[in-house]
Formats: sequence, structure tokens, C-alpha cells
Amino acid sequence: MKFSKWMMTGLLVAITVLAGCRSNPVMNVDEAAISLQNEPEMQQVEKAIIRAGSTLGWNMKKTAPGKMEGRLMIRSHVAVVDITYDTKSYSIRYKDSENLDYDGTNIHSNYNGWVQNLDRNIQQQLMTL
Repeated sequence: MKFSKWMMTGLLVAITVLAGCRSNPVMNVDEAAISLQNEPEMQQVEKAIIRAGSTLGWNMKKTAPGKMEGRLMIRSHVAVVDITYDTKSYSIRYKDSENLDYDGTNIHSNYNGWVQNLDRNIQQQLMTL
């Protein structure tokens, strides 16, 4: 009888631990339209993306014309995205991560929230152009 009690306790602990590990498919933003009355210049789009990321704690670094890398570090977690852009659209794509349980398809759900916040903030910054 004691063996069953210990097994049940172990099973409940395992279920609790697994329930805390939330994993979802990696979210990417593909060619989000930049819909403004007047088409912005590349430099304006670049500055809007940098402002959007910086206000959320992302370290934004231009890597090539129309391309930058965003890096977010929260405690021991690191998320890295590639952002490509022009005057008509932008994309945010997963590049790398640390301590987010990325398995090639799925990642900790906090990552997706961070990318959604970045996407929303980019849209808000673009609207000020």
C-alpha cells in the first residue's frame, strides 16, 4: 500500500512539473505590411524598428542593408531574431535562443509573447512616421 502512495505522489509531482513546461510552435512574423499613407524611407523604417525593440529591452543591431538582429536577454533566457525589412514590409524570424527549450519546432511560450510584443511595438512606431 505504501508503494502505491509513493507512486501516486511521484506521478503528481511529474504532472505538475510537466504542466509548468509550456511549449508552442515557434512564431515568426512573415512580411507584415507597412501600410502608411505615404511610403516611408528605409532609414525611417530602420529607426522605427530599432526604437520599437529598444523600448522593450531588445538589443537591436544592423547587420546589413534591410537586415538587423534583435537580442533579448531576460534572466538566463536569451532570444535572438533576424529582422528583414524594406519600405513595404518587415519579417521577424527565429534565429537562436538559450534556455527556452527550442527543439527545432517548438519553444517556450514566453518567446512567442516577446515576438508578438515586438511586432505590435514595431507597428506602433511605424504609425508615428
